[in-house]
Amino acid sequence: MDMRRVAAAAMGACALLAGAVAALRANAQPAGIPQLDLPRVELRAGMHRIEAQVARTHEQRMTGLMWRREMPPHEGMLFIFERPAVQCFWMHNTFLPLTAAFLADDGRIVNLADMQPLDETSHCSREPVRYVLEMHQGWFAQRGIGAGFRLAGGPFAASGR
Repeated sequence: MDMRRVAAAAMGACALLAGAVAALRANAQPAGIPQLDLPRVELRAGMHRIEAQVARTHEQRMTGLMWRREMPPHEGMLFIFERPAVQCFWMHNTFLPLTAAFLADDGRIVNLADMQPLDETSHCSREPVRYVLEMHQGWFAQRGIGAGFRLAGGPFAASGR
């Protein structure tokens, strides 16, 4: 085999890889800047309305609510994953105290986890889920909403209780 061809092929592969990495970096949220322009969906928890930003891509999910210093009381972020799995969340670079609701495909809350700002402790779903909704800490408890309650709207066909 001609070494010049092998070297040229290797250089071509490196150029493709460098281009792919540059494209990923271009789509990633810059460090220190919160995501404020994601698509939104309206959800319902009984009579309570939630306006949730939707984090659907890997990069959007990785940034989540990092860097946010404030958020209106009725807003949150809905994380959507490709397939059900045990989902684990932490609060790296996240300044707001949050509660994560781990949600089944029908909108049923599997479990809730209160998370403290800047704490890197993992909080996981008790069963495989595709959806996680982060809201201000205490939002669910103040409304008497817990495990077993069903959210409606957006991707959830079932109506809330």
